[in-house]
Amino acid sequence: MRPHNCPMPVARKDHLDTLATSLLLACCLYWGFQQTLSKATITEVAPLYQAFWRFGLGTLVLLLWCHVRGIALYGVQEPVGAARAGLLAGLLFASEFVALFLAFKYTTASRATLFMYCSPFWVALVLPRFVKNERLNRVQWLGLVCAFFGVLLALGDGWRTDDAAHASAWRGDALALISGLGWGLTTCVLRASPLQHVRPEKQLLWQMGVTSLVLPVLSLLLGERWQLDFSAFAWSSLLIQGLIGAFGSYLVWMWMLTRYPATRMSVFVFLTPVFTLIIGALWLKEPVTATLLAALALVAGGIVLVNRKGIPAKAFT
Repeated sequence: MRPHNCPMPVARKDHLDTLATSLLLACCLYWGFQQTLSKATITEVAPLYQAFWRFGLGTLVLLLWCHVRGIALYGVQEPVGAARAGLLAGLLFASEFVALFLAFKYTTASRATLFMYCSPFWVALVLPRFVKNERLNRVQWLGLVCAFFGVLLALGDGWRTDDAAHASAWRGDALALISGLGWGLTTCVLRASPLQHVRPEKQLLWQMGVTSLVLPVLSLLLGERWQLDFSAFAWSSLLIQGLIGAFGSYLVWMWMLTRYPATRMSVFVFLTPVFTLIIGALWLKEPVTATLLAALALVAGGIVLVNRKGIPAKAFT
C-alpha cells in the first residue's frame, strides 16, 4: 500500500489532447499580448519595479486563491529534496524575468521575444538526459527546427527597425537569450526533480515568491525610481500582468507541466512571437506581409510534427 504521506501520483499523458492544445493556444496568445504591453509600460514604470508589481501581485492573489480553496501550502509532507528544488526553480525563474525586463530597455519587443523563446531548445537538449520519455525523434526535431525558422522569418522585418539597429541592441539580445535559458532550465527543474510531485500551486509559489523577494533588492540596487503616480494605462497594465499573467496563465502552465510532456508543450511557445506580430499589426497598424503568413505556416507545421502521435520515443542520434 502507498504510505499516507506520499504524494498522490498524477496520471501523465504522452501527447497533447484537445484541452491541453486549447489552453496552450490561449496562454501563447496572452503572452504575445503581454510582451508588447510590458515593453509599452517601461516608459512609465522602471523594468524591475514593473516586474516586482507583476509577481508581487500575482503571489498575493495565489495565496488568496489557495486559502479560499483550502489548498494547504505549509505543513504538508513533501518529497525529499522538493524544497531545494523549489528554491532553485525560484532563482532560475527570477533570472528569467530580471533578464527579460532589462532587455526591454535596449532592444525591441520582437527581438527580445525571439531570443527568449529559444527556451524550447534548452528544454529539448537538457531534459531528455534526465527524463527518458521526453526524448524527441528525428521527425520531432525537424518540427522544432521548422517552428524556430518560422519565428526567424516572421521577425525578420522587425530586425530592421531603428531600435534594433541601435548600438546597444546587442545587450538586449544577450539578456533575452539569458532569459530564455533561465526559462528552459526552470522547466527542466520542474519536470526532472522531486518538485514535479508537488501541487502546481506550490510549484508556482516557489517561483513567484522567490522572484518577489529578489526583484525589489535588484531594483533598488540599480537605482530605479519607485513611485505610485501611474497613469490609468500603467495601472491597468500592472493589474493585467499580475492577475492574468503571473497568476492565471502561469498556474495553468504549471498544471499542464504535471500532466503533459514538457518537450511537446514547449514547442507551442514559438507561437507567442508570431502572436506578438499579429497583435502589433492590429494595435499599432503594422503591415501583415506574405513573410508573416509563410512564417505562420512553418510554425503550424512544426507544431504538428512535434506533436504527432504514435512516433517511437527514440533519441535523436
